[in-house]
Amino acid sequence: MKKRTIATLFSTHALVLAIGFGAGIYALPILTAPEAPSSEQVLSISAQQKFTAQFNRELKDSDALHWGEGTVTIGDEFIALDGKLSPGPDFKVYLAKEFVETEADFNRLKSEMVQVADIKTFDNFLVPITANVNVAEYNTLIVWCESFGQFITAAQYQQITQS
Repeated sequence: MKKRTIATLFSTHALVLAIGFGAGIYALPILTAPEAPSSEQVLSISAQQKFTAQFNRELKDSDALHWGEGTVTIGDEFIALDGKLSPGPDFKVYLAKEFVETEADFNRLKSEMVQVADIKTFDNFLVPITANVNVAEYNTLIVWCESFGQFITAAQYQQITQS
């Protein structure tokens, strides 16, 4: 009887610990996120951008915990989102020359992509682009969770014709 009680206590405490750890990983980025840019700030930058695309929740590897929605604009100096991302740690923006909507495709093409910036906010974002990145050479913007190797969302902002 005593072994069963110890096993039950151990398993229930382990379950609570696992749930708490998972909730902490989910909540920590929300609690530590800086203040998001306002829609007015995003829209003022967006008016000067070269490209516009849409994030939507219906991509193959997007799910209830990993998604993005809204209008994303891309220019020479900034990428701006007027919308929302699912919260999570260590989100990165990548640019690719081919549309990506799965983790497998991302990992296959990662060596050909350019990592642009970190994302620290989940309701709207505004991230700078370094001068050495020519956004016109790419056609897709991807949000990727580096810590967990998780696809979040993507948007194709132009067609590139191969010569």
